[in-house]
Amino acid sequence: MSGGNPGPGDPSGGPAARVAPLLRWFGRRRRDLPWRRRRSLYRIWVSEVMLQQTRVETAVPYYRRFLRRFPTLKALAAAPLQEVLKAWEGLGYYSRARHLRHAARLVAARHGGRIPTRYDQFRALPGVGEYIAAAVLSIGAGAALPVVDGNVLRVVCRWQGFAGDIRLPATRRRVRAFLEGIIPADVPGRFNEGLMELGALVCLPRAPRCPACPLCPGCFAFRRGRTGSLPVKGRRKPVPEYTVALAVIVRRGRVFIQQRPEEGHLGGLWEFPGGKCRAGEWPLDAVVRECREELGAEVEALREIAVVRHAYSHFKVRLHVFACRLRRGRVRPGRPHAWVRAADLGAFPFPAANHRFLPQIAGSAEERTRRRAGGP
Repeated sequence: MSGGNPGPGDPSGGPAARVAPLLRWFGRRRRDLPWRRRRSLYRIWVSEVMLQQTRVETAVPYYRRFLRRFPTLKALAAAPLQEVLKAWEGLGYYSRARHLRHAARLVAARHGGRIPTRYDQFRALPGVGEYIAAAVLSIGAGAALPVVDGNVLRVVCRWQGFAGDIRLPATRRRVRAFLEGIIPADVPGRFNEGLMELGALVCLPRAPRCPACPLCPGCFAFRRGRTGSLPVKGRRKPVPEYTVALAVIVRRGRVFIQQRPEEGHLGGLWEFPGGKCRAGEWPLDAVVRECREELGAEVEALREIAVVRHAYSHFKVRLHVFACRLRRGRVRPGRPHAWVRAADLGAFPFPAANHRFLPQIAGSAEERTRRRAGGP
């Protein structure tokens, strides 16, 4: 274990004495999570990818289903992308799933199916950044690599009195350098998990439970009454909101859908044609224009069947969804597409926002079928 100078918030002795209370606390208080029961590099990797930008309680059911469907790296590498995306559906940030499958295929092809434990080799895989590399290799392979995520930033900045903006790279580097000086070489994974667990359960963003914290006696923020002002977090820029018009085109009882390009936002998922409204453009006009530009076909918007608001990490959308019919021309999409029964839409992976109006599509298709058949 490497040495390090005591920080401003902890005047206690060497690194071992400073981290021992945390390790004891984690041994007693850690949650019983599925990825902590059966340890393997693959299972740890899947869990850490899912936990990026996702709460534990949300990730747990997805993790269990994903491991039932893809219990080994070999199974994931052999799976079609659409199956992987369908298993990931609703968890968001779909590039994580695409990169994980791509990385599994590379491990199978270049490393004989064995996940590399050398930092440079593992870090070179798609989707593996500093956080994933440190978490997986410290927990699964005993590498002395500190993890720096939101929970860890909050814990360390309060504990040590670091007042830099945690959105800035310089603050993250300072926190990482401090952790490199105290991470125990014999149990680095336990140390990393302990810090993250402490941030999740005790050192909360608001109303931290300081009396229950094992680091409380040496905590700068607790002693100075600054738990409310640390860590420093600069304001985000205002999030833009876009108005989007979507067309549900029905022909002979089937609905037109198309697949998004694999690279990019929501890559590989299926969608309905449409796009952003231009400045001053009504959604009703936008859906007709978008279908003309995107599909080379003229459509008529029959009625609006849903308005859905949805927030992504960097923008918001308001989706206006229209039931449409072809007026003239043939649909000539430039990417993979399909005409499917409304009842079969659930077999395709769609963005989460779309699931909020799929029931209306099924109802609209059934209504049109009854009318054509002369029913009530």
